Amino acid sequence: MSAPLFLVESLPTADTAILEGAEGHHAATVQRLRVGEELLLADGRGGTAAAVVTAVGKGVLDVRITSRGYTDAPVHRLVVVQGLAKGERGELAVQAMTEVGVDEIVPWTAARSVTQWRGDRGVRAREKWVATVREATKQARRAWLPVVAGTPDEATSQVAGRIAGAAAAYVLHEQAEKRLVTAELPDGGEIVLVVGPEGGLAPDELTAFVAAGAQTVRLGPSVLRTSTAGVAALSVLAARLGRW
Repeated sequence: MSAPLFLVESLPTADTAILEGAEGHHAATVQRLRVGEELLLADGRGGTAAAVVTAVGKGVLDVRITSRGYTDAPVHRLVVVQGLAKGERGELAVQAMTEVGVDEIVPWTAARSVTQWRGDRGVRAREKWVATVREATKQARRAWLPVVAGTPDEATSQVAGRIAGAAAAYVLHEQAEKRLVTAELPDGGEIVLVVGPEGGLAPDELTAFVAAGAQTVRLGPSVLRTSTAGVAALSVLAARLGRW
């Protein structure tokens, strides 16, 4: 099994370091790492440091750095505009999309979204997505921490503007004739995927996105839930772009 990954604000510059706070508690108390075991530190911006545990305290580890590394940012930046979903479906989508390689997630209040992120509720909901991304990044051993955009969410006009500035944009739609698996992809830059809520996209939303430069695409004959469509689409792109 690969060494567990822990996210830190900045990587240590010395040969030894102390892992404390929430990550130290998780390493020492939850995962119960012991002296001699290996772990990986990451700053979420591509930098990593392999380390070995030299001492264990209450919610804290002393470690010795054994090597350092850096993972370049991907040539293509994969951005998913996720229509807000009810219950835990949104968080499930965020977790899985992070594990398969999303680079940024944009919460979107679609016309047919049952859930609305307003006021303090919206702030708390977005914070849950951020926490979910963080934990999934650690689970997947990713050197880059995906971004959760929105303050706390994006309006349709803002999504259209994001599409207009992207290298390519695709709206998942069950009635589209073109398939994502055969759609032309750019050589680099930002690729935006739009995933609608449970009720699907409203006609005016689809019109606005296509006018901004997006293409409608489908994944296959099945109609997927909003919590799985983005994951499936990212999997297609990860394979086609050579990430997998």
